[in-house]
Formats: sequence, C-alpha cells, structure tokens
Amino acid sequence: MRRVVLWVVECGLVTALCCGCASGAREDGRAPGAPTGVTAEAGSATSVHVMWNAVAADPAVSAYEVYRGSAKVREVPASAHMLDVVRLAPSTTYVFTVRARDGEGRLGPPSREVRATTPAAAAADRSPPTPPGAVTGRAAGSRAVQLSWTAATDDRKVVSYDVCQGGVRIHSVGGGQTATVVTGLRPGARYSFTVRARDAADNVSAAGTPVRLSTAPGDDEGAQTAPADFRAGARLADGSYYLDLSWVPPRVDGVVTEYQIQLDGRPATSLVWGGTPPRGRATYSFYLGREAGAGHRVRLRARLPDGTWGAFSAERTVTTGARG
Repeated sequence: MRRVVLWVVECGLVTALCCGCASGAREDGRAPGAPTGVTAEAGSATSVHVMWNAVAADPAVSAYEVYRGSAKVREVPASAHMLDVVRLAPSTTYVFTVRARDGEGRLGPPSREVRATTPAAAAADRSPPTPPGAVTGRAAGSRAVQLSWTAATDDRKVVSYDVCQGGVRIHSVGGGQTATVVTGLRPGARYSFTVRARDAADNVSAAGTPVRLSTAPGDDEGAQTAPADFRAGARLADGSYYLDLSWVPPRVDGVVTEYQIQLDGRPATSLVWGGTPPRGRATYSFYLGREAGAGHRVRLRARLPDGTWGAFSAERTVTTGARG
C-alpha cells in the first residue's frame, strides 16, 4: 500500500495526516528521524545528564550518538536513552544534540539543540548529601512504576538525584524533584529501585531504602501513562465544525512529544511537537465537516519516551451542532 503523509507546521506543532500508513513505518532507504524529547541537566559541577526519547525506525535503531557542540562525545547502544557527559568545566554552558543510527548504518539528522549550565565548583567539598528519605513506590499498571522520596540535605546544595534499578542507574532528575515515573518495564515482573543524591562536587550519597515493586500481570499499558483530564467539544466556525481537544500530558520520565488521536475507533491524526511541548494543559483542534447532528467518539494516547505507546485517555463523545 502506498503511504501518503502530509506534514503541516503551525506554531511549533507538526501535524501528520496519514492515509494508509502504519505508525512508525518509513520508506526503505531513509535514515531514522531525529530524536525527540532531548533534555540536558547538570548532574554536578563537571557533568551533564543528557536524555532523549527512543526513535521508532525500520530497520530498528542500533545506536545513538551524543554531541557536545560539533564534537561527538560518545556512542551508546539503542537500549540506552541517557548519557552522563563528564569532565566538563564548572560554571559553563554547553550545547548538546543526539543522532540515531539504524542497523544499516544510516545516520539520522541531529535533534534540536539543548543547553545546560554546570554549577560553580565547591572548594574542598568532600561531604556527600544525606540519603533520600522515605522512598516509596507503587505499580502504575503493567509497564510503569511511580517513585517518590523526601529531599536529601547537603552542606552546599543537592544538584540531582540518581534513580537506580537493581543497582544500575537508569535515570537522573534535578535536585528540586522528589518524584518520578519509570516506564518501559515488563508486565508481571519484580523490580528493586533505590535513589541517591548528588551534589555539585559529584559527591554521591548512600542509597535510600530499597523499594521492591511488582508490575501488574497482562498488558494494560499502565493507567498512569494515559493523558489525563481529557476534554472534547465541537465548534462551529465559518460554516464548518471543528473538534476542540485539551488534555494534561502523562507524567513520565523524559518528554512526551507525540500523540495519536483516534476518531470513531480509527487513528485519525498524529501530533508531533517540533518545538518545546507543553508541560501543562495541551490543546489541539481539527476539521470535522459541515454536517450538523453528526456524532463522534474521540480519545488519544501518547508515545512514551521509551518509544512505546501509552494507554488511551478516557473516550469522549461529541455531536456537531449540539447545545453545550
């Protein structure tokens, strides 16, 4: 089947209207797309933690390349979506980009540039922060868990927290954050998580109390991965009806940049934010037609940072021309 894709860019939002195409597919001979959801955050005075979303490609992505400015810092396997860039200078701003390479060696375009500024070095600071306290968690369906903890303390300042799974660091968050959602887990599996605090001198605390959690059996995609507070309404403008949607993005590790809207049980539109995606309530509108009294069912889901689709939002029903 021939694939037809129309991309429309409006106010930093890229809309893909697909006819006869499968999600994530691309034409043979094309390199993978640019990684989305790229973030960079100082982990200490001499390191920056870079994260990005998985890239869906065919053939599959085999590796990611991380660049500082124009210089390639390191290459990591496709299973990794994060990298600590070390041996940096304190009080310095750095620019990072990420590129994906597929199994046939094709290198995709660079992601958007992200910047991070390392804090000032703390002279003769050899005191690590205290361990994070009251570490708790709960399963969020079959593929995600939610973790939270109380803030650690430091004689200077806690710059970041490291989240570890089975003793291996899988993520870092800023020093002002005390909760996160870990996605991309296996259904019906048992995991152990710990959290450590890090200061500007790269001193790392002891681990907080381990939290052992089991994901739910089956594959419900995790209710916590669904867009929340989803609203829909039909609007008449210039003789045509439009569907107005709004929702709150799911709170997951990384950045959600892509959504799929399902209308009357079938995929209708894919949304990809080309600029900075909204952290708060997101909105989108699209054309429905001129017929009054037409009923429609609508819902949407987000592509998670690990490359998988999250759960669908609640389904809403709208009727063109209806009061309210």
